[in-house]
Amino acid sequence: MTFRRARLYDILALLTALVVIGLDQWTKSLVVAHLSPPDFGPQVPLIGQYLVLYYIRNQGAAFSMFNTNGPVLIALIAVAVVVIVYLYLRMLNSGSLLYKLVFGLIIGGAAGNLLDRFTHGSVVDFIWFRIPQIGFSFAVFNLADSAITIGVILLFIALLFSGGRARSAGKHAGQPTNEAADGESDSSPAASPQEQDVQR
Repeated sequence: MTFRRARLYDILALLTALVVIGLDQWTKSLVVAHLSPPDFGPQVPLIGQYLVLYYIRNQGAAFSMFNTNGPVLIALIAVAVVVIVYLYLRMLNSGSLLYKLVFGLIIGGAAGNLLDRFTHGSVVDFIWFRIPQIGFSFAVFNLADSAITIGVILLFIALLFSGGRARSAGKHAGQPTNEAADGESDSSPAASPQEQDVQR
């Protein structure tokens, strides 16, 4: 990959992250303005009673996991950030556009939630998926959580398929082709007339 193309991919990854952050913060500001107070505000149905806008404040990580502001959560977030940065630096000059866009989604989502935590001490969540008929209620989340989840799923799929292609390429690399075998048989020298007389 050329240096110019690698830098272009980096710019597109940065733009992806900025778009995610912008949409995340914009939707959160709308929720705070129109669905306050948290936990007691109105519930706005999007798809019947299954997908609802409902404003809560999340003290934990994505999807309300580790609902605490203690050192365990801070350590987990720090480890996740270090891993993301390390993986991105490893593919800085060689990563494909897909990989860099995926990391843009993950970094943008993480940055959106970190902005909430630094400015308000908690994260604004407002997307609530549930199935009341069977008593199922998924954790309330936001656009930043969605971007992180989509990015991780796409990264897993990309790594899975790239690993499969690498194993397939390695398997075929050790097998001679039929054309090579035919070439070897065709290149064997023909018997001279004297040798044919001896054989008779």
